[in-house]
Amino acid sequence: MATGAFRSLRGVNYRIWAAGAFVSNVGTWVQRTAQDWLVLTVLTRHSAASVGLVMGLQFGPQLLFLPWTGLAADRFDQRKLLIVTQAAMAVLALALGVLTVTGVVRLWHVYFFAFLFGTAAAFDAPVRQTFVAALVGDADLSNAVALNSTSFNAARMIGPAVSGILIAAVGTGWAFLANGVSFVAMLLSLLLLRTGDLHVTPRAARARGGLIEGFRYVGNRPDLLTMLVMLFLVGTFGLNFPIFISTMAVSVFHADARGYGLLSSIMAIGTVGGALFNARSAAPRFTALAGSAAVFGVGCTLAAVAPSYWLFGAALVAIGVAALILTNTSNSLMQLSTEPAMRGRVMALRIGIALGGTPIGAPIVGWVADHLGPRWALGLGAASGYAAAIVAAFAMTHGLHERGPDQ
Repeated sequence: MATGAFRSLRGVNYRIWAAGAFVSNVGTWVQRTAQDWLVLTVLTRHSAASVGLVMGLQFGPQLLFLPWTGLAADRFDQRKLLIVTQAAMAVLALALGVLTVTGVVRLWHVYFFAFLFGTAAAFDAPVRQTFVAALVGDADLSNAVALNSTSFNAARMIGPAVSGILIAAVGTGWAFLANGVSFVAMLLSLLLLRTGDLHVTPRAARARGGLIEGFRYVGNRPDLLTMLVMLFLVGTFGLNFPIFISTMAVSVFHADARGYGLLSSIMAIGTVGGALFNARSAAPRFTALAGSAAVFGVGCTLAAVAPSYWLFGAALVAIGVAALILTNTSNSLMQLSTEPAMRGRVMALRIGIALGGTPIGAPIVGWVADHLGPRWALGLGAASGYAAAIVAAFAMTHGLHERGPDQ
């Protein structure tokens, strides 16, 4: 088997995919940064709760449409489904951009588009994650997952900074328009793939009970359940970075749009580092999952007590490393230990658990940031990391992290 941190790039299809994905990822981070800034500083008076509600509406569909998103990923042609979802998100970004540039955007518009965008993303995410196996095969799956995250988080270093410059120079709406145009790169890459070279996996057959089969499958796997519990804890109360970073930047360090964008980019240094660590690893290990949860808790604790802008940024690097290792390792472990015909449903469940808790956690974290202060909100993130580490320690002590026979 080939080795090296960038071994998946030896395949033509993965190179085409990676090029389009990187451009689109930059656009995604440009929009995410602009959206949070629009809500926090233009449409409200620094309301972290409103930012949390936007997050909840954007990630809620991951849980709301969970049975159907996973089944779609397992049953339909994945490349064609990705073309549809990517095109839908492009149209939505352009529409929100037009509303904002023309000055008619209101808070309810952002809520509405966040839900629609989240719905398209709910069908897109499990397909994007499982389609990696079709690009590189199972042998390099873990490496390709890590490289995907490297791309996503390298874009995270560029996108927020670009967004801050765009907002300051021409306004928030142009950031949304830029994201809409960036989807063209992803659509072109999907059209240019060599379909004959794809590693085709079995599609799920149409059968009664197909929607709940994924739940039944995971219910008989203590190792998968353990990872889902960990992801729920950290995803619900810890992965609320738009709230953490925006409120600390504005309310504590009194930064402008450029300073806010720079903090998001600084955090991406850590996430890229975590992704490259995963890419160099020969195989994902549960111990890395447990350790990263504990480090995430420590990083959030340090960020909560950071006395200055730059020390806060340094803590964000540590949080980024830990968050990326945790999410990437769970992704690879769950895909590699799941039957190919079930991967879409299992990954949809993983995404739904990790992000679907946001409608619960983000408003709570936003309320805490508004009423007790951003530092206390980061304390919730720290607690989620420590709790996930305790779950991992319990699983290892009782052997629940090891895959048993499927039932």
